[in-house]
Amino acid sequence: MPMRQNIIAFLFLLPLTCPASVSAQSPRPADAVYMPGGTLAAKYSAADFAPDANLQKNIWKRANWTQFDHSLDGKRKHPSEKTRVAAVWTEKFVYFAFWCKYEDLNIFAGEDATKERWELWNKDVAEVFLNPQPERLWHYYEFEVAPNNQWIDLEITGKGIADHDAKWNSNFDHATHVDSKNHVWTAELRIPLSTMNVSEPKAGMEWRANFYRATGLGDDKKRNFLAWNLISEGTTFHAPKYFGILRLVK
Repeated sequence: MPMRQNIIAFLFLLPLTCPASVSAQSPRPADAVYMPGGTLAAKYSAADFAPDANLQKNIWKRANWTQFDHSLDGKRKHPSEKTRVAAVWTEKFVYFAFWCKYEDLNIFAGEDATKERWELWNKDVAEVFLNPQPERLWHYYEFEVAPNNQWIDLEITGKGIADHDAKWNSNFDHATHVDSKNHVWTAELRIPLSTMNVSEPKAGMEWRANFYRATGLGDDKKRNFLAWNLISEGTTFHAPKYFGILRLVK
């Protein structure tokens, strides 16, 4: 993600306490202020499945998809890096699918993809920032996968780099596939709800989320950073007041 150290300062502070688990939507206090943004409806699935990066499965054909190809501040278009995202949920997991166009792949080649990779955001990644307890603005979860299936997950509990906990482990499953002929890579993520203290998901719940791509060769000045919901400041992905809505539906 671009300029991780450059965390935006907000005018609002959050309560220091939060419930240990979430079984229903909690009332949102006045200081959890979100900007208007997009909504993605995640359909319910009665059956769980293992990620394999095959987006031709019926579950994804029936899913609701959103797409974006603009920079995180909305000032530039990147049609050659168009991104499509969908989500579904079950009683135990929330799933995400990414379809990502690309020009050139930028990965940590030759590394062990089974091990968590710190600073994965310095290469090509697709990212989910997810907050199933939206009353807590500055407490959310970050999931990243690279085209070669490298990964990292973090729990974010504040605005500083010290609040980005890479020791937290969600045990999320993920798979990727690269179609070099068509310059498209795909990914599936399966995130256990229990790891985010969600015990009883229900249709009608509205969580907060944003989806991102970091892509391209070179340093951050040469690479492109895309976001589903625009971030007007355009300096960091860590801007939770700009998260859109992920609505659970049946």
